[in-house]
Amino acid sequence: MTDLSAEVTALADRSLLVLDDDAPLRTRLGRALEQRGFEPTLVGSVQEAIAAVRVHAPAYAVLDMRLEDGSGLKVVEAVRDARPDAKIIMLTGYGNIATAVQAVKAGAVDYLSKPADADDVVRALLARGDAAPAPPDNPMSADRVRWEHIQRVYELCNHNVSETARRLNMHRRTLQRILAKRAPR
Repeated sequence: MTDLSAEVTALADRSLLVLDDDAPLRTRLGRALEQRGFEPTLVGSVQEAIAAVRVHAPAYAVLDMRLEDGSGLKVVEAVRDARPDAKIIMLTGYGNIATAVQAVKAGAVDYLSKPADADDVVRALLARGDAAPAPPDNPMSADRVRWEHIQRVYELCNHNVSETARRLNMHRRTLQRILAKRAPR
């Protein structure tokens, strides 16, 4: 953590926008990034984020992809319009290739799946040019990725088990057993 903190402290502008509708996660991530030297502004909705960008365009942003009042991609565009040199990282609990491509096309420099470690976020924010950040020290397990995907499809089907099972091409009872279990680590 000290090497990352020293790099952050050396930055000319350490302003950071953290957007997530999950208040405990937002607070925890904001506090961790502040301990590493950033000066975070914490917001919980797309509207709050756009208003914050209008007041002061941040040099860095960590944005949730899916929010109750819209998509974090709108905020990516607002940050890019206000400050084209800003480095933006997208976070999501529903990671897939299509949304990653969407985020990068919109102007994000990286895309991380939740739960993301604060050090992974800082490494992604500090990555220079075309250098890809190092792979995470503790990536999600294959079981967790599968569980996240099932949860996403279940949510998109408005919590309809039969429709979700049909779309995932699995038996409804099998899906019900999976949904009844806790998330794998």
